[in-house]
Amino acid sequence: MRIATWNVNSLRARLDFVLMWLEARQPDVVGLQELKATDEEFPRTAFQDLGYEVALHGQKGWNGVAILSRLPVEQVRRGLPGQESFGARLIGARIAGLAFFTAYCPNGKELTHPDFERKLGWFDDLAAFWRDADAGEAAVLCGDFNIVPAPVDSWRGAAADGRLFHTPDERRRFQALLELGLVDLYRDRRGDEQAFSWWDYRGGAFHRGQGLRIDMLLGTPRVAERVTDVRIDRDFRKKRSGLTASDHAPVYADLDLDDG
Repeated sequence: MRIATWNVNSLRARLDFVLMWLEARQPDVVGLQELKATDEEFPRTAFQDLGYEVALHGQKGWNGVAILSRLPVEQVRRGLPGQESFGARLIGARIAGLAFFTAYCPNGKELTHPDFERKLGWFDDLAAFWRDADAGEAAVLCGDFNIVPAPVDSWRGAAADGRLFHTPDERRRFQALLELGLVDLYRDRRGDEQAFSWWDYRGGAFHRGQGLRIDMLLGTPRVAERVTDVRIDRDFRKKRSGLTASDHAPVYADLDLDDG
């Protein structure tokens, strides 16, 4: 099974690009974030034509998350309890025995902005939700976390410590999720390898290697032990066929589901 996460930064602006990626990489289950589309605006038929079922939690103009699956989708859960005012940022479903959740976590804007404290509170509620979710032994929480977990995940390294995404408060929230039993699949598989999933559109950041790793696939130990490969798909951060990519790259993992 191939699972993936991708902040597409407006699905309507990037539909052809996303369809191209789906045909090239053939993922089985995908979490999409930052759709910037309502449920009614979502191009469901385009994905169904490629064999994907859709679970959707959209929002006009902002936020929005979805799950695409080539396997039957069951028990869909929409929204983070207590955080409805922060928008459509979480959706989960049970798919072939896997509890799969995807999240578009708040940005925080800047350290002095009220949204920064709201971001921390959102993560506290996410941890509480996960603690109580009874997701089972095989579960994934993926998405755009808008947190750089460690200096190795930032092109500036430790020089960026204390900036937005790099603060101790944010990193403690990310660590709290790991302490609930989740494993960072990329870091678990790749060790201390430095790689990024987001690059600013400005200043040639992508070509200069000035990125951040903020898009994660987290899984329970039962998922982590079955991972055969994890990749940040940099090729789909590049323009293709005249189409502009998102500022995020997809991240995907291959799982061996054979119990032997």
